[in-house]
Amino acid sequence: MDPKVVYETERLVVRDWVDTDEDRVFDIYRRWEVSRWLGAQPRVMTARDAASRTIERWHERNQDPLHGVWAVEERSTAVVAGTVLLVPLPDPSDGTESKGEVEVGWHFHPDAWGRGLATEAALGAIAHGFRGGLEQIYAVVRPDNAASLAVCRRLGMRPLGRTRRWYDAELEAFLI
Repeated sequence: MDPKVVYETERLVVRDWVDTDEDRVFDIYRRWEVSRWLGAQPRVMTARDAASRTIERWHERNQDPLHGVWAVEERSTAVVAGTVLLVPLPDPSDGTESKGEVEVGWHFHPDAWGRGLATEAALGAIAHGFRGGLEQIYAVVRPDNAASLAVCRRLGMRPLGRTRRWYDAELEAFLI
């Protein structure tokens, strides 16, 4: 069965994850140069079976037609370049999902860096969110993640400054 396609861009097919993506998920998230930017306590994926559990978790998340954590596949090669997400930010008061603040994010394999794929995937995710009724979308980036800060600028996002509002970490916040 083919995975559900969420949206497409000129070079990308953004779709649900499939079990055969497990090796690529592990290869992306086992790398410190990717994982160092993620979560309040960054850590690498250390076991291949963690990739299958992660895909299962994303499958559950992706039941919502608006929000999700999706595979970004390059159309020309059918290789998964990375992940793009459109998810509710955690509610600052209790950590549960926020009822109105939504984040766009991206995590790409180093072999996909420097080609504009994160920007292209994120533009598609933002358009998907706006088509689905969202009025604004945030991005949150670690202050020293120069590449993702540049993506936010290319997306036309407005910088809001540093905050500790989400994820129990100091982050640069952006809004579109």
